[in-house]
Amino acid sequence: MQRKAYVPGVALLVALVAGCSSGSGTDGTATDSKAGVPKAAAAPPGRYRTLPEPCRAVNKGVLKDMLPGAAELPDDQKAKAYAGAAELTYDTDRRVGCRWKDEAPDGARRLFVDFERVVSYDPAVSDDDRAKAVYGKKESAAKLPAPKDGGKDTPRGTPRTGGSGKPGTTGAAPSAKPSGKPSPGLRAQSRAASSAAPTPTTATPSPPVSSGPPATTPDGLRPRILTGLGDAAYLDDALTASGSAAQRRTVTVVFRTSNVIVTVEYTEQPSSPNAAAPDSQELQEKTQALAAKLAELFGE
Repeated sequence: MQRKAYVPGVALLVALVAGCSSGSGTDGTATDSKAGVPKAAAAPPGRYRTLPEPCRAVNKGVLKDMLPGAAELPDDQKAKAYAGAAELTYDTDRRVGCRWKDEAPDGARRLFVDFERVVSYDPAVSDDDRAKAVYGKKESAAKLPAPKDGGKDTPRGTPRTGGSGKPGTTGAAPSAKPSGKPSPGLRAQSRAASSAAPTPTTATPSPPVSSGPPATTPDGLRPRILTGLGDAAYLDDALTASGSAAQRRTVTVVFRTSNVIVTVEYTEQPSSPNAAAPDSQELQEKTQALAAKLAELFGE
């Protein structure tokens, strides 16, 4: 009777394969060796894996409208002005930006566009949820004012005051109920003040202090939450001045669409310090129009 040959190496290989198969779970669910949790339990990734090229995201027609001074430049300089300058970045799949500038006799204009793709490295938190948190911090940092304050607009940077005159209070300050009789200490103070007071003389009235109307912004143009733009959006409008320089207005629109946050910043500053401040409505309309066009890129 002939015996069958026994190959130890083959038997060992079969055992190893069987052992590896049994380690994948009784239900056949594979595990993510990096995260250490089942793939089925991981939060879904964001909708966007790449970002648009920012300097090409704004079409030439929009640039001509927002940078009118560039139209007067020689052809080579005009092309350079419309091309913009890309922001330095080390990961174009995560964040990219582009800047344009316009120097004209009547003033200077600046345009900035930024795309940020948010990624969550926590397997239990989705990219969208992480993007919501990042956007929320930006909105909080903008410190948008309340829609109304006692029926009147409150300019940005002006503390709200109530009857007490202290910032952050509303309404009249509570007054103590009079007792009807002054305290002994008050009576002593009153007698001392009367004896020390000089003889009244005719005083020259001080000239009235001239105060113009408060620099308020109409309700429709104040910094605010925007609707109909991405999943969430807000607009900020800031007017600043530095020394003898002309007032500079910067309008910023930030919106989130899934796991991407888009920022559009448009600034205008007249060349003359005596010039009127840049028109808020005009800058807001142009900035919002551009933001809407950029939102369409992510909707396609």
